[in-house]
Amino acid sequence: MVISAQTVRILTYNIHHANPPSKPGFIDLKAIAKVINDAKADVVGIQEVDIKVSRSEMQNQAELLAELTGMDYYFSKGINLEKGYYGTLILSKHKIVGKRRYDLPMPVKSENRSLAIVDVALPNGKVISVANTHLDLKEENRIEQVEYINETVDLYSRPFILLGDLNAKPDSKPIQILEEQFVRNTKTNKPTSPNVNPRNEIDYIMLSKNSKFSWIKYEVISEEYASDHLPLLAEIEFE
Repeated sequence: MVISAQTVRILTYNIHHANPPSKPGFIDLKAIAKVINDAKADVVGIQEVDIKVSRSEMQNQAELLAELTGMDYYFSKGINLEKGYYGTLILSKHKIVGKRRYDLPMPVKSENRSLAIVDVALPNGKVISVANTHLDLKEENRIEQVEYINETVDLYSRPFILLGDLNAKPDSKPIQILEEQFVRNTKTNKPTSPNVNPRNEIDYIMLSKNSKFSWIKYEVISEEYASDHLPLLAEIEFE
């Protein structure tokens, strides 16, 4: 299928540091790359990425995934882990022309979370901004974090796409707050976690309300092996 310059295939995926749940301690980064390549994704937001950590064989998973997919990349650290890092990753087939990282607010002590934003130049010259995050497990922190994200997107006039594991269900307060600024798919959305018999919809692809777009596709990919989450794919056409 030929994707026009104004059509973008977007994937979000919590990869569990490339450890398949059925194989404790085993790392299979090639399986994660296969999911991305098979999806023919243009832009990917990935959560739970290790860099130089013993549990994942001291791999630089950001760099290796970029090599295995042939994509440009930007890694955003959440925390220091051992002598390495743990955080999120954005991959893009198209040129990344800007990149920024912000620490998200954390009123209750917890693991630090970040918001990574890249500006991507599409082949037709259009520039879109893509944000990737992994929100905290604690509700009080999530509420502060989504309010911060809303304030951030308010500064953008171009299309702004939010990807990530938001650790929040569709009827929760954090998602309701995000819906003040973002549009989410409510027609073909499905649970993404756990990987077998999924029951929790906590991974999302949302667009800022100022984006003129239409959903061509929004689907959960049935790939049970590679991670404890299922990948979520959207195909979006911008006007």
